[in-house]
Amino acid sequence: MPEEELHAIRIHLDRLLAERGMTLTELSARVDITVVNLSVLKNGRAKAIRFSTLSRICEVLQCQPGDLITHDPAEPD
Repeated sequence: MPEEELHAIRIHLDRLLAERGMTLTELSARVDITVVNLSVLKNGRAKAIRFSTLSRICEVLQCQPGDLITHDPAEPD
């Protein structure tokens, strides 16, 4: 099995959902993305995200991409 690539990108979906009192299931329905795919993103296992997906998430959560995704080079996975 190939070794996973280390990266320093952090996803803050849990925090944003908690701040807005929204569940992953509710976000999934409003963004029209499966709960499984959102879970992969939330847990930092996503390899990529489409701009259209990022845009829909930001619209629903009323946030900027930088609120959802940050780069922390001091702490690679």
